[in-house]
Amino acid sequence: MACVKLGSKADAFQRRGQAWFCTSGLPSDVTIEIGEMSFHLHKFPLISKSGRLDKLIREKTDVGEEGCVIHLHDVPGGVKAFELVVKFCYSMKFELTASNVVYLRCAAEHLQMTEEIAEDNLISQTEVFFNQVVLRSWKDSIKALQSCDDVLLFAEDLHIVKKCIESLAVKAFTDPNLFGWPMMEHGARQSPGGSLLWNGISTGARPRNSSSDWWYEDVSLLSFPMYKRLISVMESRGIRQEIIAGSITYYTKKYLPGLNRRQSVSETSSQLPSLTMTVVLSEEEQRNLVEEINRLLPDQKGITSTKFLFGLLRTAMILSASSSCISNLERMIGMQLDQATLEDLLIPNFSSSMETLYDIDCIHRILEHFLAMDQATGGASPCVVDDEHLGSPSLTPITTVAKLIDGFLAEVAPDVNLKLPKFQSLAAAVPEYARPLDDGLYRAIDIYLKAHPWLTETEREQLCRVMDCQKLSLEACTHAAQNERLPLRVIVQVLFFEQLQLRTSIAGCFLVSDNLDGSRPLRSGALPTSGEGGGWATAIRDNQVLKVGMDSMRLRVSELEKECSTMKQEIEKLTQGRTGWSDLPKKFGLKINSQMCSAQGDSVNNQKNQTGEVEKQRVKLPRRKKLILSDESS
Repeated sequence: MACVKLGSKADAFQRRGQAWFCTSGLPSDVTIEIGEMSFHLHKFPLISKSGRLDKLIREKTDVGEEGCVIHLHDVPGGVKAFELVVKFCYSMKFELTASNVVYLRCAAEHLQMTEEIAEDNLISQTEVFFNQVVLRSWKDSIKALQSCDDVLLFAEDLHIVKKCIESLAVKAFTDPNLFGWPMMEHGARQSPGGSLLWNGISTGARPRNSSSDWWYEDVSLLSFPMYKRLISVMESRGIRQEIIAGSITYYTKKYLPGLNRRQSVSETSSQLPSLTMTVVLSEEEQRNLVEEINRLLPDQKGITSTKFLFGLLRTAMILSASSSCISNLERMIGMQLDQATLEDLLIPNFSSSMETLYDIDCIHRILEHFLAMDQATGGASPCVVDDEHLGSPSLTPITTVAKLIDGFLAEVAPDVNLKLPKFQSLAAAVPEYARPLDDGLYRAIDIYLKAHPWLTETEREQLCRVMDCQKLSLEACTHAAQNERLPLRVIVQVLFFEQLQLRTSIAGCFLVSDNLDGSRPLRSGALPTSGEGGGWATAIRDNQVLKVGMDSMRLRVSELEKECSTMKQEIEKLTQGRTGWSDLPKKFGLKINSQMCSAQGDSVNNQKNQTGEVEKQRVKLPRRKKLILSDESS
């Protein structure tokens, strides 16, 4: 830190309790009281430098009071500033630094220590040092701005705060490597060759390259009012919003330690090296800081980390911040919900009712903000979504959020206090087109049914209506068909659509087999090359694998048809002859008109015919191989 030495005489002041005495040998003829401290001084050195002290001393002398006592309770900087002023008046040695120059400048202005009173007076001395030394240094500007908090009104009138902030904003916008700050000022000196020095000896180590966040730690030392003004000036000068958001995140984590509880020790220590030096704020100060940070954050999608926003939201709930603060944080999170993780969504319920373990209503509101933004920005709508568009970029955020919500539902489902309407409302809030598959939703529903066995059949059916059985994968259908917790109506729907999927898959396999057979024709008399021989071997293996798959599919279809036949008989017994099997699809709400178990015989015959086609394909391969061998021998 830069400094200037003023004065030439040795320090002749001595403190005794709450009083300062000058040990020059002459008796004191004036006493100046500042707070509880008294200074026993001499009139001449004071009136020769200060216009105000000259006026006050003359007024006391004209009145003719015994013992000249002057009360100065409004001196900027208080006792520590006036002590240096007295030393300056007595020409005693002391150092003018970035830490005390603001106090002295304000005190000199207050005491009228101008050039009209004396040449090279304290105002000119501090003004030159501040403008030519302090403002040129990043670190000294930080220290000077910190000291402005104690004399804020005087520093504002003298434009000291404005000058410091402007200086810091310009330097933060500039590459620090051009000027050698602040890395050199942070303690590491370099040799002419560029290596770091230790006790004047070259260590051979090279200094680290600077990055855009080099100033985060330094500005975090400022009080929030100063920091807020600095950030505002930086934004007006065009510093990128990502850098601004990074600095705000660093500052917030430093003074709100609750935000760091979910971070690993290594991550926290690397991001906050001076965390142990942080002043602990009271609960009210932390609440005010959260609300101020909320207003200061850039209101743009993807600028601020989603994990940080969730942490700030939790802290705001714990500290009972204003409803507007919490609502704004939920809106900002909703703008970028697709960037969140499942861990972020698990916000404990801090309400007085403590109805559920996690705050379901908060996540529901965040989801509504995301859906509103998605529609406003031209997101996908149900009328334009088909199978070809499921992988389009416009659907990626909405499908990511749908998967995230399904995972959240699975996490909160075991909570026995979670009511059915609240669970069902959150599950239904995700648009139908946002879920390419309903496997995640099925898993959440299954967990909820397991944790709430007292639900009636009607309530179970009502919950399962949010799930589309046609969008379950084959594995999920297999699990659901054997799930005793599901209503009978849902199980029948699952079996129906599982059979359709199997038949569709079988038809697709035969189509692939025909393509494999037709894609490798040989001209008569042509000799196979080594590559063609490898193609025949591949075709043989593919057909073998295809036959195994066909056998397993045929077996599964037979099992499903038996299950359907058995279930048909049971349902006929339950309905007591009121309805026939032909009305079953309408009774169970099936959307596709198709014959199921009544077509069992036709299905088996079709499978036999299709299997015969596969056997014919297998017979063709040896014949073609013999034809090739006969061509080679001729």
